[in-house]
Amino acid sequence: MTDPIVPVSKAVTPDILTLPRKDAPSEKVNLVGLTRPALQDALIAIGTKEKQAKMRAGQVWQWIYQKGVRDFALMSNLAKDYRELLAATCEIRIPEVVTKQVSEDGTRKYLVRIAGGHEVEIVYIPEENRGTLCVSSQVGCTLTCTFCHTGTQKLVRNLSPAEIIGQVLVARDDLGEWPKLGVPNPPEARLLSNLVLMGMGEPLYNFENVRDAMKIAMDPEGISLSRRRITLSTSGVVPEIWRTAEEIGCQLAVSFHATTDEVRDVLVPINKRWNIEALLDALRAYPKVSNSERITFEYVMLKGVNDSDEDAHRLMKLIEGIPAKINLIPFNPWPGAPYERSSNNRIHAFADIVHNAGYSSPIRRPRGEDIMAACGQLKSETERVRKNKKQIAREAGLS
Repeated sequence: MTDPIVPVSKAVTPDILTLPRKDAPSEKVNLVGLTRPALQDALIAIGTKEKQAKMRAGQVWQWIYQKGVRDFALMSNLAKDYRELLAATCEIRIPEVVTKQVSEDGTRKYLVRIAGGHEVEIVYIPEENRGTLCVSSQVGCTLTCTFCHTGTQKLVRNLSPAEIIGQVLVARDDLGEWPKLGVPNPPEARLLSNLVLMGMGEPLYNFENVRDAMKIAMDPEGISLSRRRITLSTSGVVPEIWRTAEEIGCQLAVSFHATTDEVRDVLVPINKRWNIEALLDALRAYPKVSNSERITFEYVMLKGVNDSDEDAHRLMKLIEGIPAKINLIPFNPWPGAPYERSSNNRIHAFADIVHNAGYSSPIRRPRGEDIMAACGQLKSETERVRKNKKQIAREAGLS
């Protein structure tokens, strides 16, 4: 037997076809993280006329990503009945802040809880004339880089686009950065001006979700971050590097860290699948496709492992012909770490060789070390499998 046709009341807003059935599932649709087409589809699914869906999606989009509004009742350019429909069927849900720590240098680290009770970390780094947010793409990590604290935590799952872009909304909430009256802050006034995918996880093993979240971040009618202010860091997932150039077009950073396959196999085990030669071949094409200015090579300085003059000269030979800068990262220790930081003199000697070869060689100043927020230190305290120092050293081939 078919359901009876119930006429729609004339009082209902013209862009609503029908109200949801009473026996419809009670779970609300989270509008955060939906691409524009997906947002339109979601609005149509709750009863918005197809002819009105694009306009309504644009309005809701601006309220969420440009104005930071979470209450449908405050979306004043939508009819009251339509706001009530949205409130009954949809929600604007972002990760829940569990803890917030502030370093002596102003760095902020947030532990946030996502669906399933899992937790990830986000770091905001304030600098003169800009602020950088480091976001996570996975709970734990697929990889087992032996110098990285996150790498000692097994992968739990990928983050959804809502959970990735939600980290940006969490930080903007805390920074009080949402503009008044919906007028976007000028770029020079932004506290959160740069975004780096350098938190927990390997972004290119969660490509589609990362891509969709970055499309939201770059949308000019919302958060409006330039692609040149977004940097994706990968350990070297070669097949996805080309897709990153074509489908995201952001800046690219590579966790390189070694100049021979023998050493990189230990430090960055993904090298066993795609070695240095394969990785460099993919990187040579990237700047041309994405119009990026240069590739950033991240190189953590490990005492007696990869910090010799020979390593520096070998690195220069390897990257020859690639527009690049070399980010030298003093190793940030963590409990049980099997490595030590190179001395300042050794780091500067390495940097001089890189600089004299014609490459920029900034030495990254560790930030947030006192709250374990520095590069390579992020790790959720709720992960189930914990490893002691001997286990970590054994897997690193150091014992």
